[in-house]
Amino acid sequence: MGNEGKQQFKWVGTRPVRPDGVDKVTGQANYGADFTLPGMLAGRVLRSPHAHARIKSIDASRALALPGVRAVITAADFPELPSEVVAGGESPVNYRHISENVIARHKALYEGQSVAAVAAISASIAEAALALITVDYEVLPHVIDVRAAMRPDAPILHEDMITSGVEPKPTKASNIAARTEFNMGDVEQGFKDSDVVIEREYTTQPVHQGYIEPHAAIASMAADGMTTIWCSSQGQFMIREFCAKLLHLEDAQLRVIPAEIGGGFGGKTTVYLEPLAVALSRKTGKPVKLVMSRDEVFRASGPTSGAHMTVKIGAKRDGTLVAGSLELAYQAGAFPGSPAVPGCMTAFAPYDMANAKAVGYDVVSNRAKCAAYRAPGAPISSFAVESALDELAIELGMDPLALRLKNAAKEGTRALYGPKFPIIGFVETLEAAKAHPHYSAPLKANQGRGVASGFWFNIGGQSTAAIHINEDGTAEVVTGSPDIGGSRASMAMMAAEVLGIDLAKVKPLVGDTASIGYTFLTGGSRVTFATGKAVCEAANDIVEQLRARAAKLWKCGIEDVIWKDGVAYPAQGQTDARTQLSLAEIAASAARTGGPITGKAALNVGGAGAAFGTHICDVEVDPETGRTSVVRYTVVQDVGRAIHPSYVEGQMQGGAVQGIGWALNEEYVYSEQGQMQNAGFLDYRMPVASDLPMIDTVIVEVPNPTHPFGVRGVGEVPIVPPLAAVANAVARASGVRVNDLPISPPRLLSALQKAKA
Repeated sequence: MGNEGKQQFKWVGTRPVRPDGVDKVTGQANYGADFTLPGMLAGRVLRSPHAHARIKSIDASRALALPGVRAVITAADFPELPSEVVAGGESPVNYRHISENVIARHKALYEGQSVAAVAAISASIAEAALALITVDYEVLPHVIDVRAAMRPDAPILHEDMITSGVEPKPTKASNIAARTEFNMGDVEQGFKDSDVVIEREYTTQPVHQGYIEPHAAIASMAADGMTTIWCSSQGQFMIREFCAKLLHLEDAQLRVIPAEIGGGFGGKTTVYLEPLAVALSRKTGKPVKLVMSRDEVFRASGPTSGAHMTVKIGAKRDGTLVAGSLELAYQAGAFPGSPAVPGCMTAFAPYDMANAKAVGYDVVSNRAKCAAYRAPGAPISSFAVESALDELAIELGMDPLALRLKNAAKEGTRALYGPKFPIIGFVETLEAAKAHPHYSAPLKANQGRGVASGFWFNIGGQSTAAIHINEDGTAEVVTGSPDIGGSRASMAMMAAEVLGIDLAKVKPLVGDTASIGYTFLTGGSRVTFATGKAVCEAANDIVEQLRARAAKLWKCGIEDVIWKDGVAYPAQGQTDARTQLSLAEIAASAARTGGPITGKAALNVGGAGAAFGTHICDVEVDPETGRTSVVRYTVVQDVGRAIHPSYVEGQMQGGAVQGIGWALNEEYVYSEQGQMQNAGFLDYRMPVASDLPMIDTVIVEVPNPTHPFGVRGVGEVPIVPPLAAVANAVARASGVRVNDLPISPPRLLSALQKAKA
């Protein structure tokens, strides 16, 4: 259901080979760990073995005496920062917390937190040096579970943390960093007016983004303080900003060069190694390289939150939703910053409901600080709401898609978080799902079918783009957005479309912080929308310049020149000897008409298109073992317009796969001492190709009117519905409903045995 067959454009909507594809499949692409510099030192990080411990002293003298060791750093090498929340990364940040997460200052707050780092002439010497650093710890009581962390008698992580959002303001420290509430209508009266009320509790566990490439960084500080960082991240400007703040440097002293990125999904929107590498380089005068092992990735970089949720939904007998309430407690890890707020904002968003309330708690515990993960917070709260809706449909004897269609948000529907929706395509996704052959296909014994819907806002933000026309008529498109999901291709396609030239003549590039203007990070499904809009404006700037150059050559006014399909033509009514000028011909004569031809745009983009998806999942449950197999899966999503349908489908499939793993297998397992027991892909069970069927995709296109080509963000919506779609399918296949994820074989088997007893 893409736009093939109803093609309106020459390039937009087609499926060319991605510009970076050959380098990646041949191994020529350079990722963070691939860079090597002359005289480079190897860095290694010493990490806390304790979940919660006071750091009484650190003695690095024996390590520094080891031949080949050039430096050891601790928190003493970083300035103390005030506690203040500012805009940064994908959500507001507190630089003091980021600094203490990069390297522990007074206490280690989770197993795996960095407490010191070493630079040596070889990796083996650096490893040996770590064993020679003596840390005197005072081990403290720890807390892992979110509900346990909220209790008044829980071990307190931060003695200065007073819960915000509560009146009167508490006077005693707690692990609840913040309480947030959204309200609409009269919820209590809504429940009184309901014929049927469903109230349930749900839990999810923290899960990791599971990117293939571990974190890696190289930093080289020159004698004058000018510093270059090579790293894989979701935003080179974010890396520059965070490192400058944490080390009291000026932005202009730092140049960050983005490497290729082997996956991020939100997990590379903050810093872990980069400030350590800069501090070590400053101390040694040499380039320093740090690369995490997979074990370190799991123990020390942020998963998304786990959560405890209570959901209550009231409806009339005809299926009209009357009221909904939601209470969320999200694990933030060791420092505040869980996505409890977007969890509250998104859970009820697909539905037109007059009375709704959502309360979210941001709760710290002795785990690695959480990081963003595709639609942060939304898959968790959506799991609760969409599961309760499925039970409501069963109670009312309604088809689950019919229940959603009856209450679907449309243009003009007011969302719980405030605004009224503009043009959206949620109804279209439900209708497409209902009409899909999957939805009416027969099921076998022990099989069940689940559906769920989901929403994500998408964001705009600041983006810069520049287009340079070369002397031969080719074009270079430079942006500041790291390419994770194929955005280089979409930038080139949109530029080629506006310029009217062959796509093969457009070369897309990702610029470093010194070669392109500030650009917000790659996240929030913003790049094809926001950076794409900047590219379109830069291309339009070029077109106007080309018309002006043609007018100069023809000695006429610019209004007498039209631009079409990469060629300047005289405006209608011109009868003299003018014929036409191609872009290549105008470029070749650029020196005679004013010099190089460069277009640019620097925007703070608004108007991101809200996006919705609906998923259908069939599972088969083995009643003897509790094992669940996904046997068929279909993703339906409104994408606005698919610039490159293949990459859009890839995003839809990838989100579904990650959500399936979240629902069935993935979780962090801790010992009684608060140490992670499954810090590796062997024991942390992510789905692989052999675990899954081919995932079908249906692209729905309801164009976003605020983008030149109608783009909505694509990458985050597809991870929102799968948790509930899988759980609903398991409930219908097995006859028992498991409200605690993951629905692993032991957990489901226990529920089956309990139901049988």
